[in-house]
Amino acid sequence: MLEDLFKVVKFRAEGDNRTEKKAKVQIPDDLLFKCPRCGNVMFMDDFTGASKVCGECSYHARLTAWERLELTADEGSFVEYDSEMISKNPIEFEGYAEKQQELREKTGLKDAVLTGECRIRDKHCVIIIMDARYMMASMGSVVGEKVTRAFERATEKRLPVVAFTASGGARMQEGIVSLMQMVKTSAAVVRHSEAGLLYITVLTDPTTGGVTASFASQGDIIIAEPKVLVGFAGRRVIEGTIKQRLPDDFQSAEFLLEHGFADMVVHRKNLRRTLSRLIRLHTPKEGCQ
Repeated sequence: MLEDLFKVVKFRAEGDNRTEKKAKVQIPDDLLFKCPRCGNVMFMDDFTGASKVCGECSYHARLTAWERLELTADEGSFVEYDSEMISKNPIEFEGYAEKQQELREKTGLKDAVLTGECRIRDKHCVIIIMDARYMMASMGSVVGEKVTRAFERATEKRLPVVAFTASGGARMQEGIVSLMQMVKTSAAVVRHSEAGLLYITVLTDPTTGGVTASFASQGDIIIAEPKVLVGFAGRRVIEGTIKQRLPDDFQSAEFLLEHGFADMVVHRKNLRRTLSRLIRLHTPKEGCQ
């Protein structure tokens, strides 16, 4: 008798649970955004409408190359460079070709950087945008070649360059070939500078490794988005080497500004206006020398 009663109670309990589970509202994954820094929750539409900046703490989330281009360039003004360039597998790294193909399909990019010409508030320039979705925007042969060619074309056409950097550094899957891109891109920047042309770097989250040690640090004017991570080696590596604890804000945009590495920290909503003003101030009118 007790056994029968227990079965009835168990059935009713499970039945109530089943009803509750069915009654639960299913929230779509793309409905809400939770800030990883402060925990603030926003509707995804509000978050994207605010250029992916948290309304509570101003956390600047990472943008795709195409999102960055849309926020920066005048509509319909972008002309892409080297759109079909893809990397080989110079050291025959196992699985590298398959990984590349997977990322091309996922991101719609051929590699980790988008380059071309555009206008920013009607100011003509060459633009370079790195995309962290593609192998953390590591700098391999294609990234280095596209950046170099962008500077060479800018030099030839006497155009300013605006580069949005975001990278984990050199691409280990290409070995020494990836490290060679540091000197190649740096040399192209120097030739552009010697021609008396403007180069603006915009440091976004994160900019590290060989990219920081080369063209990201060579801008005539260096801008950073708020609180982004910028550095060469990681905090633990540095602390282990110098046997000292680093400041809590070490390698942040604000730390760079305070110590003279960056010229300004600019909120994303003001970047387009700031870039157009800088280009106008530092370049002659088109047709004038």
